[in-house]
Amino acid sequence: MAKLSQDELLEQFSEMTLIELSEFVKAFEEKFDVEAAAPVAVAAAGGAGAAAPAEAAEEKDEFDVILTGAGDKKIQVIKVVRELTSLGLKEAKDLVDGTPKPVLEKVNKETADKAAESLKGAGASVEVK
Repeated sequence: MAKLSQDELLEQFSEMTLIELSEFVKAFEEKFDVEAAAPVAVAAAGGAGAAAPAEAAEEKDEFDVILTGAGDKKIQVIKVVRELTSLGLKEAKDLVDGTPKPVLEKVNKETADKAAESLKGAGASVEVK
């Protein structure tokens, strides 16, 4: 098997959706018995398993940030999406064009609120679920 360079790996990751990247991070963590660093965990929606439904009903600790509209300042929204997710320009533009779409999934309340505030500041309409 040919060994891929760091740039080639990054190119491959930039072509993945957030869900695909999240699944990859989870598989990587399981295979190598490690935990992803915080920026990767936020961008990839963390590698931890989902809470049991009974626990989720008691207190929700994982939130999704859903972009529902880009507003008038689409370019600014794309820039914020890129900052939040580390997506490439094309992927961020596709995400913004395809609203409603999740920007971040299964993040903590503080991260979700900061992301929503950043997106709203750029002129986007956002839901936190």
